[in-house]
Amino acid sequence: MCVDPDWEPFERIDETGRHVGIAADLLRLVATRLGIDIVLYPTADWDESLAASKAGHCRILSFLNRSPERERWLVFTAPIFRDQNIVITREEHPYIGDLHGVSGETVALPRGTMVEERLRRLYPNLHIITTGSEPEAVEMVSERLADMTIRSLIVAAYAIRKEGLFNLKIAGQVPELTNELRVGVLAGEPMLRDILDKGIATITAQEREAISNRHVAVQIQRGIDYRLVWQVGAAAAILLLLALYWNRKLARMNRELVRLSTTDPLTGLFNRIKVDDFLEDELSRARRTGRPFGVIMLDLDHFKAINDQRGHQLGDAVLVEVAALLRAGQGEGGVAGRWGGEEFILVCPGADLAETAMRAEALRATIAAHDFSVGTCTGSFGVAACLPGDRVEDIVRRADGALYEAKHAGRNQVCGAAGAAGRARDRAVG
Repeated sequence: MCVDPDWEPFERIDETGRHVGIAADLLRLVATRLGIDIVLYPTADWDESLAASKAGHCRILSFLNRSPERERWLVFTAPIFRDQNIVITREEHPYIGDLHGVSGETVALPRGTMVEERLRRLYPNLHIITTGSEPEAVEMVSERLADMTIRSLIVAAYAIRKEGLFNLKIAGQVPELTNELRVGVLAGEPMLRDILDKGIATITAQEREAISNRHVAVQIQRGIDYRLVWQVGAAAAILLLLALYWNRKLARMNRELVRLSTTDPLTGLFNRIKVDDFLEDELSRARRTGRPFGVIMLDLDHFKAINDQRGHQLGDAVLVEVAALLRAGQGEGGVAGRWGGEEFILVCPGADLAETAMRAEALRATIAAHDFSVGTCTGSFGVAACLPGDRVEDIVRRADGALYEAKHAGRNQVCGAAGAAGRARDRAVG
């Protein structure tokens, strides 16, 4: 196995040559449950790890996002860990609601990462500066050598608190760049990938959270920085005031981290990571009790035209209005979330396929009848329900496939089950 030797707190190779961090603990758990041995192939940096993998020196890469470039020589397991990416800027930088609206600013990014690859494709309006490591990228922002960097939420929390970088802040998030960290396996060994998937499927959301919290908490430096006391030679009272000031800023930052880690900043709905956790919990409950649950995927019809013709501000207003309608119609115990862009998801605990389709049809009719700030808007819906042997990915994939059936069939309808009656009513009225 090759790893990233310097990606704290996810993983690193320590002074004794051991693989440590969140990824290391998760993979040891997988190896134990499968009864296999995973041997570290040491490298000096991530570039060397990628080169060793391409050369076949290591059969697996420990912890990385899937991307088209990497799919040239790797196949990927199911996600072993999820974490969203956020925008880090200096404190004086304004909030960033959408990177599409930012032009000409510089972004410092470690080279060879999924974020660099996808950011170049999704945001050609940004100027990318590559660095040798994540700490170097954030240091460039701190020293005003770059306007921003895009970082994992967990890595950002760790670095800001460990290094005391209080001139930085979280200025936004990038839902379309959510980290779905997987194990990469050489393309010629799909059976090894399938074996690892079986071990990954045994890891619960609670185990992932415990491992993550253990590493972030252990590595964080707490208390007064006594080196600073000697450096500034200030009186004890001044140091106490400084420490209190820092603690207040840290408390505010932590509250913002918690909010960003669970909610979409525009709509206030749960974000993709939080919905994924809820789906994992519902799937575990379904396996224990046999209680069904359904998933509704919604994509707004012709939303790009709204942004192009009416502007992104009115487009954002439509998304906020749709979120309010979903929140009102999510039902008891239901969870509504923003899946990305103009796509939303609704989890319906206790609902079988037929009931899930009925809820989707009710939401479809509500959205079609609503007077939006830009006039009439409609949505296409796909539904699916949990089946024996399902993984979360399977349920979401079926709902997403049904959504695209609804799009191709003419939009403003529910696919995967019922929905024809509501469409007939709409045609009769309009």
